[in-house]
Amino acid sequence: MTTDTTRPPAGGSTALGDLPLREDLRGEHPYGAPQLHVPVVLNVNENPYPVAPEVVADIADAVARAASGLNRYPDREFLDLRADLAAFLRTESGAELTPEQVWAANGSNEVMLHVLQAFGGPGRTALSFAPTYSMYPEYARDTLTRWVTGRRADDFTLDVEHARAQIAEHRPSVVLLASPNNPTGTALPPATVEAVLDAVDALPQRAVVVVDEAYGEFRRTGVPSALELLPRHGNLAVSRTMSKAFSLAGARVGYLAAAPALVDALRIVRLPYHLSAVTQAVARAALKHSATLLSTVDELRARRDETVQWLRGNGYRVADSDANFALFGTFADRHAVWQGLLERGVLIRETGPDGWLRVSIGTEDEMAAFRKALTEVDGEKK
Repeated sequence: MTTDTTRPPAGGSTALGDLPLREDLRGEHPYGAPQLHVPVVLNVNENPYPVAPEVVADIADAVARAASGLNRYPDREFLDLRADLAAFLRTESGAELTPEQVWAANGSNEVMLHVLQAFGGPGRTALSFAPTYSMYPEYARDTLTRWVTGRRADDFTLDVEHARAQIAEHRPSVVLLASPNNPTGTALPPATVEAVLDAVDALPQRAVVVVDEAYGEFRRTGVPSALELLPRHGNLAVSRTMSKAFSLAGARVGYLAAAPALVDALRIVRLPYHLSAVTQAVARAALKHSATLLSTVDELRARRDETVQWLRGNGYRVADSDANFALFGTFADRHAVWQGLLERGVLIRETGPDGWLRVSIGTEDEMAAFRKALTEVDGEKK
């Protein structure tokens, strides 16, 4: 018996390079912000406040009831949850939606992946405008969709003429617009979104336009939601999440509102029973307490504005923010600043354009710790 020495040994000694990985994935790394155990965690835009005890009790009761039926598959259409989400959007933004106009999945990440699975793919293009959410190109990569980025202006707003030119040149099948934008916090006026919709409507094959409002509940008073545009545009989708304002990042519930036909397209590509019975129970129980869960939003908005004012007062550039974070800079060596904060027990995010850092808005004590640490790091540089 002879041994084939050209093959790697079987079992746990196999390296990634020994496997038939897709060529476009070689050298890639899994997405994720640093998960470090430090006193002040301000790097992933979570709501810093835990779920209220009375809401926890109702969620636990709903999960217990769902657990009695876990021998059965969950409701794969989850129309009850979709009706609850539609009712919430009616209250929050005045949007009149039927359950058939709402979709949900394992976080807004999976919702976006469904969009790219349905409307992207080989020979198709997804377009966005940088800087923006760093997962967008990964959705495109994972669905074999060509990824193209235009640019944002120096103040991180979207130049309409530039957007029109990019759409005409690249003829995308999907346009992704984050509003408020991550990592900048910039909200898009409805007129800008409508201009993009008009531009894609002029293409030989219309594109789907997704406005990602993951931070929509934090927008400043008077800043409208793109939901108001849905009745006039069947190729528009507006995505939201329960991870941020609802303090439910651990529940992994994202959702989208669009025309029924667009939602039907997502139903084609979703995996069977993709939303577990437990997840549905948690989301529905939480939505019954939406007023309680969102009661911290005004406080976080005010603290965001205070943080922006303090940073500007101390000589930093800060992007206007309608989210629960602030992008600030600029630094010749932003990593050194990030590291200096980390050494003082404060973790923020090294993301966005070169020279900028992003801080999530935390509790009063957490933001005081951030200000103290940044002042110390800044003092060391001088």
